[in-house]
Amino acid sequence: MMRVFFALLCFLPLTSCYVAPPPARVDRRPPSPESLYFAQQRMSAVIVTKQADISAWVRRGFPKSQTPPDTDGGTACPISPDGYFLTADHVLKNARTSTVHVLYGRGSGLQIAQARIVWRDARNDIAIFHAPLDTPSYYAFTPPGQAIPEGTTVFHGGLTTGLKPLYGALNTTIPAQSMFTGTKRFRIDIPLQPGDSGGPILDARAQLIGINSSVEFLIPMETPIFTESSGVRPNVGKVMKIIANDRRR
Repeated sequence: MMRVFFALLCFLPLTSCYVAPPPARVDRRPPSPESLYFAQQRMSAVIVTKQADISAWVRRGFPKSQTPPDTDGGTACPISPDGYFLTADHVLKNARTSTVHVLYGRGSGLQIAQARIVWRDARNDIAIFHAPLDTPSYYAFTPPGQAIPEGTTVFHGGLTTGLKPLYGALNTTIPAQSMFTGTKRFRIDIPLQPGDSGGPILDARAQLIGINSSVEFLIPMETPIFTESSGVRPNVGKVMKIIANDRRR
């Protein structure tokens, strides 16, 4: 008992002297041309359709007249070198009765593969899927132990907005993560469009903050309307653990 008592006495002064870490600095720098190019080289799509083979449609440049009539889609976000991607869960709403295809942007080339869903979280609108592809061009998350303050410069790597030199700011502070942190929702002031769903929301250095989750239902990708700009940031440690467990399957 005396040892416990003295241990507590030694601990109390340390807790009273605890100094909270300084608030994270707001990075308002615009994304560099290198960061924009980095994102464009990694632009990837997810297509959900009953058609098992869409390679001919892709090779012809996605002509609208040949688009499979049941096609749903959005943006995919590569997050590992071995074929794991994030997207918005609502993009995969018809996946149980259809085939999930991923189109992986690798520089000027485009690789196509059928994908397997690994994990879905419908409540937070986020999902992980895997394709049998080498994906050396992928996104690294911003450090999970660091907060991302409101006002931080962001840009988007979606199929629609990612082709334009647009950038904006984070409208919600995202706190630092611990092992117990859940998925966090946040807002950005970039007007996103259908087709951007599931796309990467990036800081000025093209590090991954989270993914776009701006619509709750799919609209045809050619619909010329803007949607509310919001995103989700998963627990980075949990995502990596899910991927590590799936690799052992």
